[in-house]
Amino acid sequence: MTTTRSSARRASGEASKDEGAAPKKGARGTKRSSDTLASRAKRGKTEGGKQQKSIEETMDLDGKTGDDDHHEKNGDEKAEPEAAGRDEPAKAEDQPTEAPKEEEQSTAEEKTETKPEGHAVIEDPERAEAMPSTILEKGIIYFFFRGRVGVEEPQGVQDVARSYIVLRPLPLGAKLGEGPLEDLGNNRLLALPKKVLPVSHRDRFMTFVEKAKTTVQDLKENFLAGSDYETKTAGARHAPAATPTGEGVYAITTTGRESHLSYILTVPSEISEVQQELGLRQRASFVTSVKNPTVGGPANAQLPNPAKFDQDIMDEFRNRGWMPLQAKVLDYEHAQILLIGEDSGELHKAVEPSEKDKKHDKETPLEEMEKLEHEDDIRIQHLKGEDPVLQDLGASSEDYAKLQTTW
Repeated sequence: MTTTRSSARRASGEASKDEGAAPKKGARGTKRSSDTLASRAKRGKTEGGKQQKSIEETMDLDGKTGDDDHHEKNGDEKAEPEAAGRDEPAKAEDQPTEAPKEEEQSTAEEKTETKPEGHAVIEDPERAEAMPSTILEKGIIYFFFRGRVGVEEPQGVQDVARSYIVLRPLPLGAKLGEGPLEDLGNNRLLALPKKVLPVSHRDRFMTFVEKAKTTVQDLKENFLAGSDYETKTAGARHAPAATPTGEGVYAITTTGRESHLSYILTVPSEISEVQQELGLRQRASFVTSVKNPTVGGPANAQLPNPAKFDQDIMDEFRNRGWMPLQAKVLDYEHAQILLIGEDSGELHKAVEPSEKDKKHDKETPLEEMEKLEHEDDIRIQHLKGEDPVLQDLGASSEDYAKLQTTW
């Protein structure tokens, strides 16, 4: 079982009596630690004053993503999304029932009730009323990487094929209770070909939506799991399982002229070697823009099958190449999102409240994020299993790679 900071304080007699209560405004929630060390990615099932530059010119988009082996599998040298598998609803667990009478035994067995996989998301009218208008979406965020084909134990970023982000949106007015999250089928998988997250304003990295509106079951079967396949030139190859590197809460916010994606990590409680090298921080934010799929750009920034937005979204571009990110855009596969790094460890502009919200005594975006992170930390502590990220996704550490903090 992983050790949390709060449990450590209770053991030493330093815990506060109201440790489980929501923090005061501006206070940070308790963080969860992970004692999980580097583990071998397990095999999954077998599968088949100067002149101003433009955004495209300033983006750090070289054609080499370090994912050559991955493209050998897909037969494409571009950053093409992996084929999405068929969505399958997550299986519900059987609810215990009272022992039936002998004459009703067979009928009772046929009518055993089922329960949803989680009740952690709780609608809260007061929370909804205080929600800042600048938060466009909030939810749970996970970070993963996949090692290069044939590399079972990556020893550094050079052995990473690609990094990923999984977003699980929550209702804006919801709070978190205990237990795993219910699978609402609205999850998104974002691929980051550069392998690392941007950490400063000089870093401008492209990411794209590889899967949209997908289920946790689909993520487990077609993303988390490794795969074996055959190639004409190299024979049998093995793509390792995706390895989790962090979990936390996120918010997509707007300041009017620009949008931001911000996150606060819950797991691990401290940034270790793997997280540091992949650009993960305890808290960070990015300026975000979405690319107009009809506008050209560098060849290595193009996708063979660009996103097909509805006309109302296309109208909002007003023939521009880019526009601030809106949450609804993430529900389109192959949507391309530009992440521009901001000062790591600080959220600053990303969580600034609007003047209107100040007048109406709304929560600030930072207060909402810290409140959500505190609730997520308590929720994670009540999950069973040694790896909270896998447990939250309904996966077992016996079948998938565990959270990794060291190479």
